[in-house]
Amino acid sequence: MQNVFYIIVGLILLVAGGHWLLKSAVALSLRLHISRIIIGMTVVSFATSAPELIVSVNAALNGFPDLALGNVVGSNIANLGLVLAIIIIIGSIDVRKSFYVTDWPVMMASSLLFFVFIYFDGELQRYEGGIMFLILFLFLVYLLRYQKPAVVEGVSKNVTLLPLHKAVLLLGIGGGALWGGSEILVKGAIGLASFYGVSDRIIGITVVSVGTSIPELAASIIAIIQKEKAISVGNLIGSNIFNLLAVLGITAMIKPIRVVDQGLLENDVFWMLGISFLILPLVFLPKGLRLGWRDGMILVGIYTVFIYFTVT
Repeated sequence: MQNVFYIIVGLILLVAGGHWLLKSAVALSLRLHISRIIIGMTVVSFATSAPELIVSVNAALNGFPDLALGNVVGSNIANLGLVLAIIIIIGSIDVRKSFYVTDWPVMMASSLLFFVFIYFDGELQRYEGGIMFLILFLFLVYLLRYQKPAVVEGVSKNVTLLPLHKAVLLLGIGGGALWGGSEILVKGAIGLASFYGVSDRIIGITVVSVGTSIPELAASIIAIIQKEKAISVGNLIGSNIFNLLAVLGITAMIKPIRVVDQGLLENDVFWMLGISFLILPLVFLPKGLRLGWRDGMILVGIYTVFIYFTVT
């Protein structure tokens, strides 16, 4: 009963945090004259990736490397197969050229880099984590200096231009609520999953990854409702990049991560690569440069199959 209570409280905090985070992100983009896709891929992505970072670092330090790896791999799969799917089922999104010229390639390259580092020796070394984090830094520099909007930006009629100090305060409160909500939710979810004797990898790739992806879901759905599609898409792309380059990069620099359950290398990482690659053809088919509800149904179907084969 206590675990169920944790899950409910965690969900409430996540929804509230998503609302505050979005409001602050829109205000910052207007105040600083920065494209909302960049705000989504940096500020919002970092805040919504904070739960993955906290969970992965704690798991690695406490001797649960499969939980750290499964959390990130599963979260990246959930971000696209579940969160993005729900978003484009709610409303279609038009995509511009820079999406497939810059943003998707960086996400795919990050996924492949992680695969190369982890697959052949089953361990993510400190220097490899350092390389990943350096690439993230260079990508952020590029975004802030050169990136143009990758998604058609809808402008909400109800946008209020908040003072800068209030926007920063909301950013902190929203990020804190997302972090706290995720911690509470994951605690309850792990309590329920552990009761049934599920392995660290399965817990990480399913329960924990979905739990730590809820901030992305909450922030993105609220963004869609308020017609901030640029933030919702940028948040998901940026979150996947942050999860790999920042979360695993920082975790590995603190303590090298060694794979224990080979199922992560034989199954999970290929699902992550596959669904990451699939986003590109979905953008072009059947209608060019658009993601719609049919694409969402395909992604949900793939995610359901992934979960089925992972837990059985």
